[in-house]
Amino acid sequence: MNLPGANLRIDSARLWDSLEEMALIGPGVAGGCNRQTLTDADSEGRHLFQRWCDAAGMTMGVDTMGNMFATRPGTDPNALPVYMGSHLDTQPTGGKYDGVLGVLGALEVVRSLNDHGIKTRHPIVVTNWTNEEGARFAPAMLASGVFAGIHTEDYAKSRKDMDGLAFGDELARIGWVGSEKVGARKMHAMLELHIEQGPILEAEGCEIGVVTHGQGLWWLEITLTGKDAHTGSTPMAMRVNAGLGMARITERVHQIAMSHQPNAVGAVGQVKVFPNSRNVIPGKVIFTVDIRSPEQGKLDAMRAEVERAAHAVATELGLGCSIEAVGHFDPVTFDAGLVKVVRGAAEKLGYSHMDIVSGAGHDACWINRVAPTVMIMCPCVDGLSHNEAEAISPEWAAAGTDVLFHAVCEVAGVV
Repeated sequence: MNLPGANLRIDSARLWDSLEEMALIGPGVAGGCNRQTLTDADSEGRHLFQRWCDAAGMTMGVDTMGNMFATRPGTDPNALPVYMGSHLDTQPTGGKYDGVLGVLGALEVVRSLNDHGIKTRHPIVVTNWTNEEGARFAPAMLASGVFAGIHTEDYAKSRKDMDGLAFGDELARIGWVGSEKVGARKMHAMLELHIEQGPILEAEGCEIGVVTHGQGLWWLEITLTGKDAHTGSTPMAMRVNAGLGMARITERVHQIAMSHQPNAVGAVGQVKVFPNSRNVIPGKVIFTVDIRSPEQGKLDAMRAEVERAAHAVATELGLGCSIEAVGHFDPVTFDAGLVKVVRGAAEKLGYSHMDIVSGAGHDACWINRVAPTVMIMCPCVDGLSHNEAEAISPEWAAAGTDVLFHAVCEVAGVV
């Protein structure tokens, strides 16, 4: 196997132009993107991605969850494909690069292979996973979760957004229900390029994060039920205030995460208050607790402590309390052999690098259940993500994609 020399790099200007062109679809209000899953903007982004894949000589397959698979043939028809990719959907106030860099960086790897006439023994597949973000339909990484056998397809397609629209109906509406059975594809390996979404790489002056592990996560949706009442005429001692219960639980979530330092985080994210009127004491609140740790013991302990705290607060205030787990994955250990390949590619290219644990969940966390998997990260400015001000430099994007390019050449087998 004759691997490309260290002087061979991707076309960084073409990659950056593609990122900027995709960002024009579903623009946000403050310079970022609002291309939520299964919206018209998501469909438009998918069509642009398919046109680019067609132009690169790839063939597109789509499964019944809308996952997109663009294939570049290998020289060995019996060799399992090497997969790259991430997601094109964004948060409602998302950035231009979260997920998108992983998809378009993978596309740029294929374009560069074509430019240099490089053939690989294994086929190469560029993937766009549906509904990674989970912003519109919980849980996150939904379609890759079905692919990996974590969720059933019926469960996934029954998930509803805040307007009561079902995932399955919306997927059909935008025209991206494919014919392939979900999970039928077999993989030799999968590599996912992503921005860090945290501040460590930039703070350490490192261009590449070699991702060895991923944090585990619980999303707990808590519903507190009290009594709607007038804020002006209801005596304080006679209130059954669901909003007060949420406030106290929010504080307890923070305390619980702090008590498990290091390597533990927790916060309340999504909140729905009813009736959400200025002069009505909230009679019902639904909110989501997000707790994470790369250590299984800490993750399990935090979940138990949050649930005990929520029930204790509800009892003290006379509130009804129900808790549903709406998202979960255990801590992830990525494939040691692929980690070594990524680390070697960064060293070969002369990029500064460090081992890192992913603080966020990614499709690779589920695919790791069914195939050898690894992640590559590049820095983002101030560690900011899930925000329209999310930013990376063209140089960071190129460095991450260069490492992906050389790692994929090694894994797919240059002939």
